[in-house]
Amino acid sequence: MERIYDMIIIGGGPGGYTAALYAARSGLDVVVLEKLSAGGQMALTTQVDNYPGFPQGVDGFQLALAMQEGAERFGAVTEYAEVLSCDLSKDVKVLETSEGTFRGRTIVISTGASPRPLGLPGEEELVGRGLHYCAACDGMFYKGKTVVVVGGGNSAAADAMALSRIAKKVILVHRRDTLRATQVYHKPLMEAENVEFLWNSQVTELHRENRLTGIAVEDLVSGEIREVECDGVFVSIGRQPASSLFAGQLEMDDSGYIVAGESGKTNIPGVYAVGDVRTKALRQIITAASDGANAAHEAEGYLASLHQ
Repeated sequence: MERIYDMIIIGGGPGGYTAALYAARSGLDVVVLEKLSAGGQMALTTQVDNYPGFPQGVDGFQLALAMQEGAERFGAVTEYAEVLSCDLSKDVKVLETSEGTFRGRTIVISTGASPRPLGLPGEEELVGRGLHYCAACDGMFYKGKTVVVVGGGNSAAADAMALSRIAKKVILVHRRDTLRATQVYHKPLMEAENVEFLWNSQVTELHRENRLTGIAVEDLVSGEIREVECDGVFVSIGRQPASSLFAGQLEMDDSGYIVAGESGKTNIPGVYAVGDVRTKALRQIITAASDGANAAHEAEGYLASLHQ
């Protein structure tokens, strides 16, 4: 007979492996489908300082492996496979993957979201060496230094505010002549003595030696190029949720995030979204883990209802 899992988890990030841990401890038959390696974006962070229980911080990749090991200790299985298509419409959901077909009664989507890059030469090589996408994660490395924030939305404004309390100077580069962020951010940013604005501007080049040393900024009105020395750049021009696989089946917001509340429930019974791929205010390791626990709890109740 074809195996039908109680729960299939797509993506082995903190949300996925927390769901796997809770579900497996409850006696459910659980498989995690991960196309690369455990951890998702977390695994790319060399120093995680805001996850409780590690007073000296922890390497993101090591934390990911520990989460995987914890879930597998209780019987969860990891299969390295990329999900190519899915049919979530029936009681038994069907996933077609690079390693064959998987069937499950519940699905937890933990596919995450990736930062939208600047698209400049050398950007990928500079990640973690002066170029960052998360001020809450990496801002503390720039105490007393000069940093640049690229963007003008809420996340960029929040990053600039947070960095202004850490760095000596914050330079915010934005393509328009005013912030797109909600008004609550405008006054405190304008009044911050160490925040400078480069309006109608875009970053055109990343300068480096062994690490980032500065940027070139183009004035979009005059065309003038300005060289800016800085110790770090925080890119905050949006994120790209990995949700295209579920288009046409799951409800999504205008940015492509799967609509799901704290329970993780989507518009399809038995399908849950956790971590960065779902609609939420804060996307961090700890909130993804919390999502995973909630989704596993909800899924357990859903599975029990099938047998009533």
